[in-house]
Amino acid sequence: MGKVHGSLARAGKVKGQTPKVEAQEKKKQPRGRAKKRMQYNRRYVNVVTGMGGKKVGPNSNADKMK
Repeated sequence: MGKVHGSLARAGKVKGQTPKVEAQEKKKQPRGRAKKRMQYNRRYVNVVTGMGGKKVGPNSNADKMK
């Protein structure tokens, strides 16, 4: 049996190296009925289709490439 994950001395190395970026102010998301309405419109009303007529996923950059 060898060592698998390395020593605990290196734990948190990458997180410690990354520069701290302050959180930006964002517009508040709608809640309740308004949120459901927004989801419905995004998913079923303005449906974006990609190559071959397939529905494009929510994280796809295909719609931005047009």
